[in-house]
Parts: sequence; C-alpha cells; structure tokens
Amino acid sequence: MANTKQKDAVDWWIGKARSAAGYRRNILNNADRAKGSTVIGKMFFFEYDPKHKNKLPIYDRFPLVFPIERYSDGFLGLNLHYLDISERVAILGKLSQFASAKNMTERSRLRLSYDLLSRTKYISTLAPCIKRYLSGHVRSDFIEITPSEWEKVVQLPVQVFITKV
Repeated sequence: MANTKQKDAVDWWIGKARSAAGYRRNILNNADRAKGSTVIGKMFFFEYDPKHKNKLPIYDRFPLVFPIERYSDGFLGLNLHYLDISERVAILGKLSQFASAKNMTERSRLRLSYDLLSRTKYISTLAPCIKRYLSGHVRSDFIEITPSEWEKVVQLPVQVFITKV
C-alpha cells in the first residue's frame, strides 16, 4: 500500500512538474506559486546554499520546510526531508493537531513554534529536522505547497543531500 501511495504521489508530482514545464528547477520557477518570503506554519519548497556548507556533514539543497520562527536574517524551519518517507507521513499526521482550522483549506496553516514542538513527545524525531535558514543563502523563490498537497509532497524523493566527503 505504501508503494501505491508513493507511486500516486510521484505521478501527481510529475503531472505538476510537467504543467510547470519541467521538474525540480522549473517548479522552483513557477511564478504562480512563488513567494518572496515564508509564512510561519505553511509549507515551502526552495533551493538553499548554506553559508557554512564546508563545515556541515550533510545538508539538503532543496528543503521542504514548515517555518517555525522568524529572524531578521532568516528563519528556523522544520525540514521534513531529514526523515524517511514513512516518518514524514506519520509526523505530518501528528502535526495536523496544530492546524489553524479543523477543515484545512488553501489558506490554512499549522500553528507552530520551536517552543511548542520542543514540548511534544515526538521532539526526538523532529530534532534533526530543525534547521536555521539565512535569507541571503536562499537561491530561489519560496514555492508554497498548499495543505491539500502536503501528504503527497512529503512522499516525494525531491531532496538533494550534499554530504561532506
């Protein structure tokens, strides 16, 4: 069943990519979804080039993030790519308890903060996903993923991890 769901998600994403005239890069250039900044509790996909990439053992070049705190020079985010696909789906289900509305719409978001997440019983699962992003190192627009797409998008292998050799 998981393979069927993942195949459905991949088929859905390929359809979205084709409608945007390509795959990862062209989706990032989709002007209809592009935002200049993030919103706490909404999901975003973007390209990132870390400031200290030479010191990091691993980083995700294309994060899939729920921003949880804003700073003057960037934000703290929950990057679901640091979990395997089954964990992403499970965590997304658990995070739904923080939804801004019982019936999620395109305008809905999660009411998230670091403080709130640190008090949950699944913080040990989330801890590796909490990353700091600097605005000056974002290399694309932020592509908003709507709540109706969240479950499908978290199942897609669109991450690009760069590891220190």
